[in-house]
Amino acid sequence: MNAIPQDLRSRREFDLSINWTDAGPFLALGALLLIGYLINPDFLSATNLGNVVARSAFIAIIAVGATFVISSGGLDLSVGSMAAFITGVMIMCMNGLAGDYGGWAIPIGMAVALFVGLFCGLVNGLIVTVGKIEAFIATLGTMGIFRALITYMSDGGTIPIDRSLREAYRPVYFGTVAGIPIPILVALAVAAVGAFILYKTKYGRRCAAVGANEDVARYSGISVVNTRTIAYMIQGACVAVAAMCYVPRLGAATPTTGLLWELQVITAVVIGGTVLRGGKGRVWGTVVGAVVLELIANLMVLSDLVSEYLVGAVQGAIIIIAMLIQRFSKK
Repeated sequence: MNAIPQDLRSRREFDLSINWTDAGPFLALGALLLIGYLINPDFLSATNLGNVVARSAFIAIIAVGATFVISSGGLDLSVGSMAAFITGVMIMCMNGLAGDYGGWAIPIGMAVALFVGLFCGLVNGLIVTVGKIEAFIATLGTMGIFRALITYMSDGGTIPIDRSLREAYRPVYFGTVAGIPIPILVALAVAAVGAFILYKTKYGRRCAAVGANEDVARYSGISVVNTRTIAYMIQGACVAVAAMCYVPRLGAATPTTGLLWELQVITAVVIGGTVLRGGKGRVWGTVVGAVVLELIANLMVLSDLVSEYLVGAVQGAIIIIAMLIQRFSKK
């Protein structure tokens, strides 16, 4: 038999490696942009798209962390409540340091937020792995705990950032670099780091292996406890980064901060191509999924075809449809 030329063989392998399911989020994004333009030409204006992508940055950052958790076979329903709790702790810390440390209170508060996020993720991870409690139940419990803590800390009201820090902190959300809003740059940086870890490191491969088959991974010498616990800590760190960017937007933490972010995060991850049962993660697809969700909400406001009060219902329907697509494509 004649040997297949190496370049032809490589090209054929490349062609066969194209996965239309993975390309789905990007195709959906393109279709949504086209539909939005046909309904309202202002939909594609630079101002509108910039605002939409900036608003989606918080969900995108958290969803990158959720990609690790879900691809490792876990689930975290506490991210919205965790964001509220971290935001409250960070603002209280900055306010307490504002008088003595001035502008240094902001970076110190950010460092505290990151530490609290890692700690919250560690707690979730240990409850799931060492405590051997189902992730759904464990994070449902911590969701209630985090939400109760921020309600207690704020006495049912708000925790506003100190006036002396507002102007100095304002650029973290409203500032730009080369015309690009800072939250977008932060989201891209988080996604780039997340993609590198998930695709190019041993931990990323272990994460997918644990999610695909926990027993096989354990027999292969992979520590399931360590792998999943680290995934939850990555999730906590991402929540903390999102909280840092979110504070200047409202200038306060409230008991309703981050409400229903859990639904948006999980929906973005599923739309992005990450399998909810674990074993496969798509970081850039997750980011696109977050943008798609915000574009849909924006289109609902601009078009008046559907009430903006039904955004949550639409997001719930999207995650159900995405799960059905995953199941039938698997078959």
